[in-house]
This record gives sequence, structure tokens and C-alpha cells, in this order.
Amino acid sequence: MPASTSSAGRADAPTLLVQITDTHLLAEPDSIMCQVNTDASLRAVLDLVRANGHRPDLLLATGDLSQDGSPASYQRLRELLEQNDWPVRCLPGNHDNPLTLRHSLGLWTQPVTDIGAWRIILLDSTVSGSDAGHIDDAQFDLLERAVALAGDRHILVALHHNPVQMDSKWHDTMMVDNAAELFQRLAALPRTRVLLWGHVHQAFDRRRHHLRMLASPSTCFQFAIREGQHVLDDAPPGYRWLKLYRDGSLATGVRRLDPGAWQQLRRAALNLA
Repeated sequence: MPASTSSAGRADAPTLLVQITDTHLLAEPDSIMCQVNTDASLRAVLDLVRANGHRPDLLLATGDLSQDGSPASYQRLRELLEQNDWPVRCLPGNHDNPLTLRHSLGLWTQPVTDIGAWRIILLDSTVSGSDAGHIDDAQFDLLERAVALAGDRHILVALHHNPVQMDSKWHDTMMVDNAAELFQRLAALPRTRVLLWGHVHQAFDRRRHHLRMLASPSTCFQFAIREGQHVLDDAPPGYRWLKLYRDGSLATGVRRLDPGAWQQLRRAALNLA
């Protein structure tokens, strides 16, 4: 059964947010990356959103939207997402070109959005010339100012890079390098309920004091940590849904492509290669 439909029509209904992440589109739509046609897998995931009856009040795309930072890749992303009537917000990842992304996607990149009883705050964790993440003073100022002006709204903070290690047996050199400061700031902002990210190409769900920490599968290839090694994983791509309630509680889950459909997509990509 679908987890939710749009919240329109009931004053007490939760707000529905859908997260997609790490689409890794390239300049040419037939390009293959890690044995996946990233355009085709993104289209399949968007089809899955619709098939599950999800009509998000906000679709949030959390970085690495392009693999090569090309204007063509962002234009195709815009065209795909504009086929629906969903409001969209995007933030950059380490593979994106932030200036090209903002120029191509315009208002979709604004960092503060109110939906229902919640304020969504997007932080830019990218560092020019590096795959690692960092929250600089300007982003901390944005966070604290946006929270201070949020009134009685609950807060969801989204960024690209992970602020926690996905596995204690693997030293992650590409996560947020000042995560301790981020958590210290968030600890002083008790209306912050959710910290959400992409980057890791896998699902993650853990609590830290008043925070629900969440990561989501990529819309293309997935990663896993096995025996202390970072490896590609055969798990299908997918997306995360979140129902955000007026009292600050939430429900969330991940939906993935059917494994058979995923294998068919991969075989089609290999035939094109």
C-alpha cells in the first residue's frame, strides 16, 4: 500500500516530502556510469513515485544531480521534474557545479522553504575542488537565522554530505569534516527534528537526541561497506518519503524499484554501452 498521498484537502493531514538524491546525470542522455544509464534509472524512480500514489508537497533533490556539472544535464533534470506539478528544491553535491546548478534550476535552489508546519533548510556542504564536505560560517549563519525566524515551525535540515560514518569499520574521508560543530549547533536548536542527506547511496535511519538522522538510496547505483571496504551494491535504486506532522513527529520509509525491473534496466544499459 502507498505510504501517503498529497496532504491537500485536510487541515490536519501531514505534509508529504519526497527525497531523491545522487542522480548523477551526464551531458549525453545515453551515457553509462557504473553500468547504469542514470537518465533511465531516474525516470524509473520518478515513475515509481507516481505508481506508489505519492504526490509530494515538496520534492527535495539532495545533490550530485549531475556527474559532470554540464548545463545539459541540469536542463534534462528540470525537464523531467517539470513533467509533474510537484514543488522542487535542490542543493549541490561534490560532483555538481554549484554555479551552473543555480543558474539552470533557479528558484528551485532557494535555501529556505516552508511547507505546512515545517521549515525546510538546505545547507551547501560542498568544497570547491574536494569530494569532502564542510559547513562554513556563512552556512551556519544561514541555519541559525532561518531557525530564529521560523516561529513555531518544526525544522528539517538537508545537506549533501553525511555528518556521521555509515560504518565504524570504514574511515570515511568524504563526509562533513566539521560534523562535531554541526551537531553542537543543532543541539542548541531543539525545534530541529530531522537531519537528512544524500551522498552515501544507501539508506540510513538513526536517532541522536532530538534528531532523526536519515540518508537515502541513490536513483542510480548503490554503495555498501563490506569487510571494511567501500563497494558497489546490487540493491535497486529508490527514494525516501517523509510524512511530516503538525506536532513535529514524522513517518518515513524507502521505496525501491522491483529487483526484476532493476536488472532489466541494467541489461539495457549494458547493451547500449
